[in-house]
Amino acid sequence: MAVINQPNSQIRLTNVSLVRMKKGKKRFEIACYQNKVQDWRSKVEKDLDEVLQIPQVFQNVSKGQVANNDDLKESFGTTNQEQIILEILNKGEIQLNEKERSANLQQKQNEFLTIISTKCINPKSKKRYPPSMIQKALNEIKFHLNPTKPAKLQALDAIKLLVEKQIIPIARAQMKIKIVLIRKLHPKVFNDEIIQYIDHIEDEDKTDKTFQCVGIIDPINYRKLVSIIEEGEGKKVAKGEGSIEVLDMAAIKET
Repeated sequence: MAVINQPNSQIRLTNVSLVRMKKGKKRFEIACYQNKVQDWRSKVEKDLDEVLQIPQVFQNVSKGQVANNDDLKESFGTTNQEQIILEILNKGEIQLNEKERSANLQQKQNEFLTIISTKCINPKSKKRYPPSMIQKALNEIKFHLNPTKPAKLQALDAIKLLVEKQIIPIARAQMKIKIVLIRKLHPKVFNDEIIQYIDHIEDEDKTDKTFQCVGIIDPINYRKLVSIIEEGEGKKVAKGEGSIEVLDMAAIKET
């Protein structure tokens, strides 16, 4: 708990989040309410009074050392407290307390496990594993989340290891889709623009009027295929000349 000494009173700051800025060799801090700094920066919160615990610039909040005007003038070119506070609030480094660090790490861990759970399935049952089971498998292969790196990138690395080690039966979940094109577009459009996004072709069928293909794709490629086949992004398929249908949201490529 930080205690601010004032001439006739003490102001006790609880659940404080610090935002710090260095100017040359001098350090300046402001005391904010937990979680409010990010709300301010994302423009969810617009009331400065709801963000600041006390509208004052400090050299050290925990020691109650208020920044003097000479240092403020030298470092910021002004002694206007609100102007300086806004600069620190918008550009300073957020100093998380232990509770906030723990909450952020837990949130990142949940995001990490959820990504893996949604991208993988048991190849036998075709069902997804709950995050708790994913975590147990990761513990066995000694994969630990790095709090400083993006959760998504680490999840992709973890998936590769899980698939390789097979601590539990696991495979990347893919989508089974059916593509239909009018006959005149095949094979030019299919070979030039579509086949690169298909991981495995299971079946093809040609008639006088249409070309149909059933294939396995990575889910990340579905949106791209929709844009090419149904929205004309590829500029070779006009509206009504092609369609894409999802047949299975949890498919795997047969090996």
